[in-house]
Amino acid sequence: MFHDHQELDVTVVAVAPVGSKVDADGRTGFIDQVKHPSWWDESSARPQVGDRLHVVVLDASREEPRFSALQRDIDIARRLRGTGA
Repeated sequence: MFHDHQELDVTVVAVAPVGSKVDADGRTGFIDQVKHPSWWDESSARPQVGDRLHVVVLDASREEPRFSALQRDIDIARRLRGTGA
């Protein structure tokens, strides 16, 4: 089970125009396209199957849980957990 603001290392297992499905040790989640760095920075590579990403859980209650690979979201989660930025 995932928890909001939890950090994970995941592997991209599928890519669609709306985002990426990822695997975290046998559990799946979803990264919306706007929560991947390539949406905001043209020099960042678009997600591809097999990519390893460090993410944070934005919404663990959704089916599939929603993650973000954006550093600003990871930093916010760290502040909310009290672990610094």
